[in-house]
Amino acid sequence: MFHSIVIYAMSTETDRQGRLYIPKEIREKYGDKYHIVTYEDRLELIPVADDPLAAVREAAGGLRDASVEEIRGDVEAEAKAEARETDADR
Repeated sequence: MFHSIVIYAMSTETDRQGRLYIPKEIREKYGDKYHIVTYEDRLELIPVADDPLAAVREAAGGLRDASVEEIRGDVEAEAKAEARETDADR
């Protein structure tokens, strides 16, 4: 289950070209490339790793001994738990 802790919050507006200002401290920590993920009520910026393949290898390090079925089951269970939590928050 994923839990978020807000470390830094800010408000901003787009300029005439639709650009957003991202503070230097944030860019230094997360880089200059982001995926934009849209939801019904919000959007999120997800940093793109400089070496995406290395990031996937690092994230999957503990999965090497797991079967596809085990991984799929874990992902489905976590998604269901997150959906229940989201429904409870509304």
